[in-house]
Amino acid sequence: MKAADLPFRYNAVDILERNLPARADKVALMSEARTLTFGQMAAEVDRAGHALAGLGVRRGDSVALLALDTAEWVATYFAVVKLGGVVASFNTLLTPAEYEYMLNDCGARVLVVDPSLLPTVEAIRARLEWLEHIVVIGGSGHAHHDFARLVAGAPAGPLPACNTHRDDFCCLNYSSGTTGEPKGILHAHKDLPLAAELVGARTLGLRADDRTFSVAKLFFTFGHGGNLTFPWWVGATVVLHPGSPRQARSVLGVIDRFKPTVFYTAPTGFASMLAESGLASEWDLSSLRLCVSAGEALPAPIWHRWKQATGLEILDGIGSTENYHMFIANRPGDAVPGSSGRPIEGYDARIVDEAGREVGPGQVGNLLVRGETSALLYLHQYDRSKRTFQGEWLDTGDKYSVDANGVYWHAGPRSRSRAVSSLTPTWPSARWSATPTATAWSSRRRSSSSGPGPAASASPSASSSTAPPPWRSTSARAGSSS
Repeated sequence: MKAADLPFRYNAVDILERNLPARADKVALMSEARTLTFGQMAAEVDRAGHALAGLGVRRGDSVALLALDTAEWVATYFAVVKLGGVVASFNTLLTPAEYEYMLNDCGARVLVVDPSLLPTVEAIRARLEWLEHIVVIGGSGHAHHDFARLVAGAPAGPLPACNTHRDDFCCLNYSSGTTGEPKGILHAHKDLPLAAELVGARTLGLRADDRTFSVAKLFFTFGHGGNLTFPWWVGATVVLHPGSPRQARSVLGVIDRFKPTVFYTAPTGFASMLAESGLASEWDLSSLRLCVSAGEALPAPIWHRWKQATGLEILDGIGSTENYHMFIANRPGDAVPGSSGRPIEGYDARIVDEAGREVGPGQVGNLLVRGETSALLYLHQYDRSKRTFQGEWLDTGDKYSVDANGVYWHAGPRSRSRAVSSLTPTWPSARWSATPTATAWSSRRRSSSSGPGPAASASPSASSSTAPPPWRSTSARAGSSS
């Protein structure tokens, strides 16, 4: 599948709505709080879209999403996409200074936020240049829009999908290295179905009868692809869990209760579950047929221990937010422990020396990748963009080698200041010192007890705010009430 196979006019809400003719009554989403069919989910997206349109959201506008993994997160995401806007989904574990930078950088007019994170936003509200409305998902005692009431008061009829071009931007993720400000990475409508088909359907082999669960949250592209766009592209069901990813017993409890067939987490997640003494006896993992890992190199001993404990292979791969998801991966039934696998259909990889010359098998060099889901730039960061996006090739910032069988082996990051953004963070509580990770996440500004998060940026001042993003057709109307 190539971008040219999609119509010029394409809106990625199709990933949800393609299921309506044949699967409207099938369960699309499960969580402790709610279970929704595809039909119910589509209706909720339409109502959320009408509500956001009532706040003035229109094509090209940026809407920020700072919330836990819930049905409301998903409804907001696809509502903005359907309206032709750009969803900026934020990591829920960052600092006020990072939220201030990102909200001003993306020019968000509306912020949809979980009540637990509202105090952080209110502390910086006076310095948010473009924000007009705050919508809170639940909670009480605040003066902002309530999500449930806003949606309930919106029209119930169908929401026409904006006639977007397949190359129009639809989503924005921020990721941070150990130096500098968070990097805004834009993806187009076409990138979501392309990755869903090439990675989800053709490489991982997802099916309509699958039920997926990801420890990586929806604001990470690893979680967003694996546990939303990929399964819905093939008509499968997703399981959402708003709880902490660092609690292995909680994660195992979700598997035991909801019986997913496909499970995604980082290597440290597999390691933490293996550390539980009752892994094989206390929890029922028999529903699983596929386990997928990314975000850091998977040590071969963890692969073998998981296989011995569960009978399941782990399919490890490498991906990046810049490419939306994985571009090299192991395949079901053909996994090579300790390796990243082979390039995924639709992606080309090269290993070059410092002069840009291709190196031979077994030699370590710099990994470059080419594919149609690659982003084009870092928002408002020209110099960084030039170093990473080199024509049709993306410089991953990683050292790799490829063997005579075409299998790629991770040899560590070349420079953490240049490494591209990993799909998932490395949780500070369980790093693998023997296998350097491809991610640039660290706990530099946060203690390990306060949870994972990207390395901090310099605290931006009010004067550092940029103009609204380049995809905006008109200026923001700052100063409206929230």
